[in-house]
Amino acid sequence: MVTFLSGGTGTPKLLSGTEDVFSPEETTVIANTGDDIELGGLFVSPDVDTVLFERGGALDRETWWGMEGDTHETDEFLFELAESAGLEDGPRYLSDERQTAGREIARWRRFSGIAEFMTIGDKDRAVHITRTSLLDEGHTLTEVTRTLADAFGLEIDLVPMSDDPLATIVHTPDGPMHFQEFWVARRGEPTIEDVEFRGEACSTPAVREALGDRVVIGPSNPVTSIGPIRAVEGVEEALVEAPVVAVSPFVENRVFSGPAGDLLAATGYEPSTAGVAEAYPFVDAFVLDSADGTDLNRPVVHTDTAMDSPEDGVRVARAVDEALSEVT
Repeated sequence: MVTFLSGGTGTPKLLSGTEDVFSPEETTVIANTGDDIELGGLFVSPDVDTVLFERGGALDRETWWGMEGDTHETDEFLFELAESAGLEDGPRYLSDERQTAGREIARWRRFSGIAEFMTIGDKDRAVHITRTSLLDEGHTLTEVTRTLADAFGLEIDLVPMSDDPLATIVHTPDGPMHFQEFWVARRGEPTIEDVEFRGEACSTPAVREALGDRVVIGPSNPVTSIGPIRAVEGVEEALVEAPVVAVSPFVENRVFSGPAGDLLAATGYEPSTAGVAEAYPFVDAFVLDSADGTDLNRPVVHTDTAMDSPEDGVRVARAVDEALSEVT
């Protein structure tokens, strides 16, 4: 049995090659939900959906978000309506009072859907409608995710990190903003002063059970992809006890993609593989790129960690399996 902690695109790229190394029926993925938002009344779980679509064979692999071949008629007409009505486009937060009203799981991350600032395809939107409707019928996010996983034919067990609200807030000179505003609407340009995980989320029985197995952290952003999972009550303690292998998202001080470097630096860590190791004191072994000579004083397996295809994912998954064998 093996459990992956997943956020962003790094770990899903690794997951694309794991079924040749780890049995899907014995694989659990705990997905970050700190990036979730409520947009135009719909509850959107981007990191859950990347795994859902990738493992379900529906992911747009050019963008690593959304569904392949999706249309965008609703999204496009939203912009036409906003322009015709003279409405300013997004992101448009709902009022402070509305941020803690309505469905509890959407607290601190509610946006108007006017000229929505995230591009959502028409089939993608049907997933969000289904998710939101099931939540409103009284199902937990864990139950809803399992229902959607069944619909997409997943063989792995996909679970959200919590059924409680926990929002990733980036503090900038322009004020605090949800991570989706920072990364999607602002393209990661504002200076990062700090990162807050707002809320008090408890781990679910499914998460606690999964963390009793071997744990793998793929090359996801340590701060905003893995950080929210670690902020859930009970997770950090479980990681200390479990055998854990992590794949660095850096090659020494060069990051593969995304804002991991700026986020690590803003939260007090060196933006490098060494900084990742410092941020992950509970990790027992690492998988590093063949060109990464960082001395970590922990078991290290080297391979080419660039992943542009499922075949690349297989290569890195085999290195992960080798690293796990050294700590279990």
